[in-house]
Amino acid sequence: MKTIKLDKIRHKGREVVLIKFPYDLNLGTEARKITGIRWSQSLKAWHAPYSINVLKEIKTIFDSISTIDPQALKEKVAKEKALLEKKKLLNIETIQKIEKFKQWMFSRRYSDSTVISYSEALKVFLIYFHKKAIIEITNDDIIEFNNKYILENKLSASYQNQVVNAIKLFFRTMQNIKIDIELIHRPKRERVLPNVLSKEEVKKILAAPKNLKHQAMLSLIYSCGLRCGEVLRLKPEHLLSERNILLIKQSKGKKDRIAPLSDKTISLLRTYFNMFKPKIYLFEGAVEGRPYDERSLQNVLKQSLAKSGIKKPVTLHWLRHSYATHLLENGTDLRYIQEILGHSSSKTTEIYTHVSTKSIQKITSPFDFL
Repeated sequence: MKTIKLDKIRHKGREVVLIKFPYDLNLGTEARKITGIRWSQSLKAWHAPYSINVLKEIKTIFDSISTIDPQALKEKVAKEKALLEKKKLLNIETIQKIEKFKQWMFSRRYSDSTVISYSEALKVFLIYFHKKAIIEITNDDIIEFNNKYILENKLSASYQNQVVNAIKLFFRTMQNIKIDIELIHRPKRERVLPNVLSKEEVKKILAAPKNLKHQAMLSLIYSCGLRCGEVLRLKPEHLLSERNILLIKQSKGKKDRIAPLSDKTISLLRTYFNMFKPKIYLFEGAVEGRPYDERSLQNVLKQSLAKSGIKKPVTLHWLRHSYATHLLENGTDLRYIQEILGHSSSKTTEIYTHVSTKSIQKITSPFDFL
C-alpha cells in the first residue's frame, strides 16, 4: 500500500493539514471526498482546513487503502503546544504593544483577516525573542529568526513574507528602535504559472450542474473572471444589465471595479433571478438574506468535475485564470484584462502571457525538419 504523509502548515493565512502521496488515481479520487479539500500547485500537495473532523475524515477514507504517516503532523502540533506555553512569557507591555498595533491597523481600515494574520505573525516573532526588549531587536535578529525558525521548521515562503510584512509594519509605528526598516527584505517570490483549462473543459464544467443556481454561480465566475468571495458578495443591484456591466464592490485591496457582462450571461442570470428571487445577495444560501457558503460553492465545483469526468484538481480560481488566458488568446489587450481582473500591477497580469498557447502553437519545432 502507498504511504500518505500528513503535515500541518499555514497556507495563505490559514492553518491546513497537508496531505502528500505519490500520484495515484484512486487515492486522488478518494482525497476529493474530504471536506474543503484543495490542490496546491505551489505545494504540490492536497490540503484541507485543519480540524479534528477533517483528521477523522482522512483516517476514515484512507485507513483501509493506504498507510498513514502522521509523524510530521504530530511534531508540528507538539511544537505549537510548546509555543502556546511560551506565549505566557510575553510581558504585559509587549501584549499592550501588540494590541495597540491591532487597533492602529483597524483605524487604517486593514481587513479583519489581515489584522489577525499580522498580529499572530508578530506574536510568533516576539515570543521567539521574549528575553529581549522590543527596542533592542536588530536586523540581525530578523535574519536569525528567518534561519532558525522559518527555515528550520520548513515554513512556507508565503508565511515568511507575511511575518516580514507584519514586522516592517509594526516597527514603522514605533520610535527609538535599532532596526533599519528599509534593510528588511522579503523572501524571493516563487514564480508559479497559473492553472488554465481549455475552452472545451470549461464548457463541460459549466454544463454539468442541473441546479440553475449552481450553473449561474460557476458561469458568472468564469464569464467575469471573479474570485470566489467576489461572486458571493454580489447583490442584484450590482448587475447593470442595461449597460452590460457587472459592478464588483470593495474587492481585494478595497477596490471597486467593473467587468463586462455578455448577453448570454445576462440571459442566464435573468432566468435564475426569476426562479429564485434573491432578497439581499445575488446568490443566497439556505437562510434567506444570507450569502451562499464558500465551502458549499467549492463542493458545487467538485460535483461538476465528477459529472464532467475531468480528473484535474480544479479549483474555483482556475476558472478566473482560464477567463484571463482565453481573453488574451482572443486578442484582448493586457491593459483591459488588468482592469477587469483588478490587478494593481501589470506584472501580475503579464503572467498569463506565459500560459497562453496561441502564439506558442504556431512555432515549428526544428525536429520537424530533421
